[in-house]
Amino acid sequence: MLQVTNLTKFFPVAAKTPRWMPGGKQTQYLHAVDGLDLTIQPGESVGLVGESGCGKSTLIRLISRLLEPTAGAILFDGVDIGQIPVGDFSHSAQRAKLQMVFQDPSDSLNPRFTAFDTITEPIRRLGSKQDQRRLQQRATELAQQVGLPPELLSRFPHQLSGGQKARVGIARAIALNPTMLILDEPTSALDVSVQAVILHLLADLRKQMNISYLFISHDLNVVRLLCDRILVMYLGKLVETGPTDDIFNHPRHPYTQALISAIPAFEANPHRIPLTGEPRSPINPSPNICRLYGRCPKGDDGCQQAAPNLQPINDYHQVACHYPAYPQ
Repeated sequence: MLQVTNLTKFFPVAAKTPRWMPGGKQTQYLHAVDGLDLTIQPGESVGLVGESGCGKSTLIRLISRLLEPTAGAILFDGVDIGQIPVGDFSHSAQRAKLQMVFQDPSDSLNPRFTAFDTITEPIRRLGSKQDQRRLQQRATELAQQVGLPPELLSRFPHQLSGGQKARVGIARAIALNPTMLILDEPTSALDVSVQAVILHLLADLRKQMNISYLFISHDLNVVRLLCDRILVMYLGKLVETGPTDDIFNHPRHPYTQALISAIPAFEANPHRIPLTGEPRSPINPSPNICRLYGRCPKGDDGCQQAAPNLQPINDYHQVACHYPAYPQ
């Protein structure tokens, strides 16, 4: 369904000293996404995790064609959408198949649109022309599919609860029967009780419609519930990928181990794995030094002489570490 190859996005950073002055520096670049490869199969749900600043948001903006990549290819359903200019992609046939559910259901809805207007907007823009009666019928079908009472379709966002607004956003995303959804922390702004209901809704929709998910979240328990496979990202690189159960039960990369250990537990003395020190700068990072070097408890001189690449542990599990952990 989705194949990303060597995807790269560098942002220029202004030099502190003007170039024309003695000692002036050349333009530096922040490596937000640095040579990343990933695949998503039809009907598969893939979780993307990592701390803030690791490049998750930049990655999904590249895949959804809101940003132009510096390099690399993005093949979606056999079409290299990376070659379609950002301004043209919103009108392309591929846009209807690739939709997004946003983090905040309040900020992502137009306050001047009713729920009906929001849900039917993708149909009016990207679908075939339909009369008002058919749009009303389709909006009612979608509302029922996501558990939104049809009588609420005439309401504006400020007249809806957080859970109802989340259902409107999901209904809008599935209005054109997409083959893939990008879910950018879709439940983080909701109450815990509402989160569970929305997550079960997303799981049911995936089964009903055979949609592929790329699910971004800081809540690892949510990722564990909804995803088949997990991608762990750190400073623009993937450091570990594998099936959800393998990642949670047998994490191989020190960074993944630290993330898993930080999940709240009922233990009296939970075993935390601290990552001391400061993260390395993402501006012009050395290609020969591991991105985690300086924080990694296993780091040694070899880690600053050759940066590790993703290597297979088995047929389904990959890790980028010179000293990966193995199950006891």
